[in-house]
Amino acid sequence: MPKVLGGSLEAHRREVRSRVFDVVRAQLYERGFDAITLAGVAAEAGLGRTAMYNHFPDKESLLVAFVEDEAARYVERLRAAVDAEGDPVAQLATFVRLQLRVLAEHHLPPGTALESALAPAAYQRISAHADPIIEQLRSVLLAGVDAGSWPAQDLDVVVPMITAALGSRQVIDVPADQLEDAIEAAVRFVRRAVGSSENH
Repeated sequence: MPKVLGGSLEAHRREVRSRVFDVVRAQLYERGFDAITLAGVAAEAGLGRTAMYNHFPDKESLLVAFVEDEAARYVERLRAAVDAEGDPVAQLATFVRLQLRVLAEHHLPPGTALESALAPAAYQRISAHADPIIEQLRSVLLAGVDAGSWPAQDLDVVVPMITAALGSRQVIDVPADQLEDAIEAAVRFVRRAVGSSENH
């Protein structure tokens, strides 16, 4: 019977997934999705191939599980940061800053884009993790309308426009010493886009 890490099956499962995801994170951004193999991840994570297959039957299930884990941790971080702010204007600025800082931290992996590397159902599962982020933005914008921080607007139009703007790597593909200025320019842009006055 394989050795159980951490003293219980649940602790073992968490430990294995943590090790594997650390390896996937590094390999994904060094080599790209195309170059990742279950055997290679298992070896670097110190797992036997059989143990690896028990957790992740194929490469696609591994990547989906990895993205789900990363997304869940980011959503928790985003909610905590936004909730720590006292008013919608500060919450919107925090949302914009965190979205762009995380985008700047994660360089695009080389190789095939996720959409073409995964089956449509798997890519849809990954895409669904954007929903809580979009809902967070919607709730901030609604709170701002209620507080009189900006006028009422069609969020079905405004929210996708803001998320598209914040998803552009051109915003943060600047020298490191210019990144914070670029992020603050984006904050001002989004505030103007929703109609927030500079007095708030």
